[in-house]
Amino acid sequence: MSSSDSKKRLFSSISIRTAFPSALILAVIISAFLFLFTSLPVLQLIGLGAAVFMLSFLTVYTISVRLHKKRIETLYKIVKNISRKKFKDYNSNPEVVKDELDLLMQRSVRASDTVSKELTRLNKIENYRKEFIGDISHELKTPIFAIQGFIETLLNGAVHDDNVNEVFLKKTMRNVNRLIYLTNDLMEISRLETGELKSNIKDMYLRDVVLDVVESLQYKAQKENIEIRVKDFDKNIQVRADRNQVKQVLINLIENGMKYNKPGGFVEIGVTDYKKKKDKLLLYVKDTGIGIEKEDLKRVTERFFRVDKSRSREKGGTGLGLAIVKHIVEAHGEKLFIESSPEEGSTFSITLTQTSPVLV
Repeated sequence: MSSSDSKKRLFSSISIRTAFPSALILAVIISAFLFLFTSLPVLQLIGLGAAVFMLSFLTVYTISVRLHKKRIETLYKIVKNISRKKFKDYNSNPEVVKDELDLLMQRSVRASDTVSKELTRLNKIENYRKEFIGDISHELKTPIFAIQGFIETLLNGAVHDDNVNEVFLKKTMRNVNRLIYLTNDLMEISRLETGELKSNIKDMYLRDVVLDVVESLQYKAQKENIEIRVKDFDKNIQVRADRNQVKQVLINLIENGMKYNKPGGFVEIGVTDYKKKKDKLLLYVKDTGIGIEKEDLKRVTERFFRVDKSRSREKGGTGLGLAIVKHIVEAHGEKLFIESSPEEGSTFSITLTQTSPVLV
């Protein structure tokens, strides 16, 4: 049976079920009235009753079709489209509910919208899962194959060669550490992207956080021959943020600045005004590194995207640092700005909300 036949049968069935008892009751009442208060012959009474029944039936049937047909068509489309995972805007959704059918139609439209949004959300999660698994598989292959190669070489006799065994073991350990860093970053970004990691927003003194992070990275900076500078700013400036997450943002940005820097270069951390809003400030991390091409600026916060893949892997980068920064900043309701010029360096700035009227 075709779709149009089903609808016609449905409309006829509902209208008949509405018209038949109404017409029958009216015919019986009128016939009984005439029988009691008139002296008409029985055959005439039967004929009048039949005429009243037919007229009433046609009248109620017509009115029922006119009142319900359009709304039943809408309900039919909604249910049919939901079953086929097709969702549309239904302009016939009544704003004013006049009866139960209007209410049912209104709630059906809302249910359709809810199902549509939920399917969209689930599709995004599924696409994210596929992309994430693909990215992880790709990133894990390099260190795993490297470790496998070094161990096989050692097992094939190189373990007894003092000229290479220590070198191979160090390279193996470097790749093991890379796997550890990658696993930690994957867990972090997964918790951020799924909303599992909640921010503990509190008032904090910004300078204390900056100096704490800089102190923890000084040894690494010295090994890389990079200077970390802190541009002086008011120690009384307070911001509302998650202390540990802001520290994570600073660590990732400073390490990124060191990773893509030049020997003898520097990374500068400072604070400036955010002119668009008086209650906010800009915390920036500026470096003298290799910079970023204009076409890559929009992609640097993507998972596993690297401006210089060889340098990033050599320094132990996972390609997740800036993606983590982006998610933390967005979770705070703040903004991330990136300015860069090739061979001149980059500046990463984030907005933070001040909790005191202290000027920068």
